[in-house]
Amino acid sequence: MPNELDEMNAPVLEQGNDVKVIAKQLPVTIGGGSKFYDIIWWFLPIPVIGGVIWSIMKVKAKNYFQQLQQKIQHDASQIDNYLEQRVQILKNCAKLVDKAIDLDKDTFTKIAAYRGGTTPESDQARIEYAGKIEEIGRSINLAFENYPDLRAHQELADAMQQNSYLQREITAAREVYNDTVNAWNRDIFSWPTKQIVAAKAGYTTRIPFTIDSETREQARGDFF
Repeated sequence: MPNELDEMNAPVLEQGNDVKVIAKQLPVTIGGGSKFYDIIWWFLPIPVIGGVIWSIMKVKAKNYFQQLQQKIQHDASQIDNYLEQRVQILKNCAKLVDKAIDLDKDTFTKIAAYRGGTTPESDQARIEYAGKIEEIGRSINLAFENYPDLRAHQELADAMQQNSYLQREITAAREVYNDTVNAWNRDIFSWPTKQIVAAKAGYTTRIPFTIDSETREQARGDFF
């Protein structure tokens, strides 16, 4: 039997393919077969034991999903923590830069609006929040590049180094968050126990973290 994916003979996309995250939550559903499977345990040769075993399996699956939800919350909180730290660093950078040049006052307004105290409550809000922080960072980086004399300012250089470090930490935290979301999206469709439990609980898939369109476009640009 030939390979289903044949890199030698199958058609390829010569123009390439720009992959994007699809922002759609898929509900977990089960058919008649799964519903029958859910009750047949109570009609086995030893019905009570079979039913009890099946009930225990479903309880374990439910506990697993509840714990996984808390893990997702924890991972999301880690992103928020790093974002909050980065806002404070960018706030300090903006003040230092403003001492030397007339930095756009809108930057300060955005920093005040997105600094610690109000953390996003949903996946989409967190993505929008992070996008705003990226916009603030680009404003300060632009000023930093346009005024080479600022680079000699040790405090600013240290702050920019911390900003770069935090950006790497944010990226790593997003990877951890996406890995947990992937575990959730995979396991809610793991038949039979987990999928049946997930369907009865009304669970849906979760949307992983993704970048905003402006950052995506900038990634295609020329930097040198």
